[in-house]
Amino acid sequence: AMTTREPTPDFTAQLPGDGRAGARSRELFNAALAVIPGGVNSPVRAFKSVGGDPPFIRAARGPYLLTEDGVTLVDYVGTWGPAILGHAHPEVIDAVCRAAKDGLSFGACSAAEVEFAELLCTVVPALHGGLVRLVSSGTEATMSALRLARGFTGRSKIIKADGGYHGHADMLLVAAGSGAATLGIPGSEGVPPSTVRDTLTVPFNDLAAVEKVLDEYRGAVAAIIIEPVPGNMGCVPPRPGYLQGLRDLCTREGVVLIFDEVMSGFRVALGGASQRYGVTPDLVCLGKIVGGGMPVGAYGGKREIMQHVAPLGHVYQAGTLSGNPVAVAAGLTTLQILVRDDPYPALEAIAAAVANGIAARAAQLGIPLANNRVGAMFTGFFREGDVHDYDDAKQSDLAAFAEFHREMLAHGVYLAPSQFEASFVSLAHDQAAIDHTLAAADAALAAVARRHA
Repeated sequence: AMTTREPTPDFTAQLPGDGRAGARSRELFNAALAVIPGGVNSPVRAFKSVGGDPPFIRAARGPYLLTEDGVTLVDYVGTWGPAILGHAHPEVIDAVCRAAKDGLSFGACSAAEVEFAELLCTVVPALHGGLVRLVSSGTEATMSALRLARGFTGRSKIIKADGGYHGHADMLLVAAGSGAATLGIPGSEGVPPSTVRDTLTVPFNDLAAVEKVLDEYRGAVAAIIIEPVPGNMGCVPPRPGYLQGLRDLCTREGVVLIFDEVMSGFRVALGGASQRYGVTPDLVCLGKIVGGGMPVGAYGGKREIMQHVAPLGHVYQAGTLSGNPVAVAAGLTTLQILVRDDPYPALEAIAAAVANGIAARAAQLGIPLANNRVGAMFTGFFREGDVHDYDDAKQSDLAAFAEFHREMLAHGVYLAPSQFEASFVSLAHDQAAIDHTLAAADAALAAVARRHA
């Protein structure tokens, strides 16, 4: 039944409060359980690995969320990455509203698509002089790029990293991170063995393992797909020389190097990890920030490869809502602001203040915490020693993380409900938000110390 929605109150001035699910969130979750699998439309939202029911979100502004229970939270999920400017940025909202008034979707060509593609080809290194195709999600981008790599090379095998999550296409649900890692699912039911027979996995940050697989399957590998900065096993930086080593191996073996920058694109630098580390792949996959909060993905790269995509070539890929004007308005405006304002030094400082502040407090209490950060994304792993790959990440103390997550939520800070997810800062995280976060971390880490003493 349609109900009249009350105007959203101005909540950014309120102090963050206890964000654990209250009566209204629990009522909504129970209703959702009756009509939606697990009550959620994406698995990690169910809070299975941290316990408790999820708070339902009513609205978002700047660095804050407002729950249906009327509580304000400092947000480090940022709609899983896209909210780099902060939630509901006025310029982005205005652009979306203007576009919506002219129609939500045409299923035909529009001027904004061209402007958007031109801007992408200007700022993303892999797209310089190349071609880009818009889609509606990161999953669409990665599965399309892999189909293209196979069509271009005439080979069938692909290599991915353990814990690398590249969307939920059948062939990629092997040793996947993200929600699959959180739930401890080794793959997924419903994926035929024949579908993943050509998917080969290696540890992240291990060049020797890649070289060994390429030797074993010489002439059969179409592509290596890699998150240059993984975020779905938690944030894990590439070792020095690792990405260049992949580039060199792919060039030598005629393998298409695909950077999945759905998460790192525009997040760790304007040109993504490729710009930050000075390594250019053959194809790049984009999502999250590229849509400015709307469902947008993109894949593209070298012209000689992209010319195999229909209608130029015989690798088929299509989408009714691809490049729709409302989504393009959000993405284009977001990227224009990133180009205009160069917020990256400020984002770096904000992320360092939060991540290093939490790590320093953990150290004072003697709590092992591996502090990983690249640009405006970070993860604190509850374990001794460094985290360089998925096996390292899995050595984390998940009970300690769950306790930390619950206590942070109780003190008004919303973190991703999984040890194996990155946290994200936005340009809107001001000193008040940072101060509140670190005060919450004092209380949360003290509770962890007491519980695990």
